[in-house]
Amino acid sequence: MKPQTEEFLNFLLWSVEMLARPTFRNLTDSYESWAYRNNLLRQVATLETQQLVERDPAALDDRTYRLTWQGRLHAMGGRDPQAGWAREWDGRWRLVLFDVPTTQNSQRAQLRRYLHDKGFGYLQNSVWITPDSLEEEKRVLVGGKINVESLILLEARPCAGESDAEIVAGAWDFEQINHRYARHLKILGERPGGALGNEAAAKALRCWAAAEREAWLDAVTCDPLLPERILPPGYLGQQVWRRRIKVLREAGRQLRTFNPSTS
Repeated sequence: MKPQTEEFLNFLLWSVEMLARPTFRNLTDSYESWAYRNNLLRQVATLETQQLVERDPAALDDRTYRLTWQGRLHAMGGRDPQAGWAREWDGRWRLVLFDVPTTQNSQRAQLRRYLHDKGFGYLQNSVWITPDSLEEEKRVLVGGKINVESLILLEARPCAGESDAEIVAGAWDFEQINHRYARHLKILGERPGGALGNEAAAKALRCWAAAEREAWLDAVTCDPLLPERILPPGYLGQQVWRRRIKVLREAGRQLRTFNPSTS
């Protein structure tokens, strides 16, 4: 997906007051003309084709759009933080242990990249851990019969007095995760204020929106979004998410003040 289209999908997400089921509707003629000049209406058509936005065919106003669930999830970076924190955990850890020969370096790197991208933490380079079920990994990593000397998937509980907090601290770098959230929090505080009385002001807000999205994705993509019961003390993710919702609601209201006729 093109960066400009990604930006617009994100724009749809926060251009309304509620993030739960966002809509993009009742555009003013002045905004619609500005959107047309910036190819935004063409992007809406593209997103509709990709089933990321939808319209109610029974609606009289054909300028009413709604993000689909897939569109909302994509705009949030492919993950729903609230769903991640709210998920249940049965208290068992799942481990992926592997010993890929050095002659297969590319396969070993590919496996590590997959586990990292899926939010696994690592206690050692070849010992990766998650609180979640490994059903998908059974299909992706195992396939047919496996050689247990090179790859094995386990469910386990600590048995020598290790706490879940110690396991979390050893498997994920929450100091770095918090550093990225702190950077995003700073950018949230830099949103341009005031009404959008001309295209220069609108452009400044769009530039801020691009920087905000980049910082959010940088933070959330490295966050395992652990169940709330095992989040470490001082974790910033939930605080930043609440702040983000508030700031984007304010930006959505600000967006409605756009009036290029005064430029």
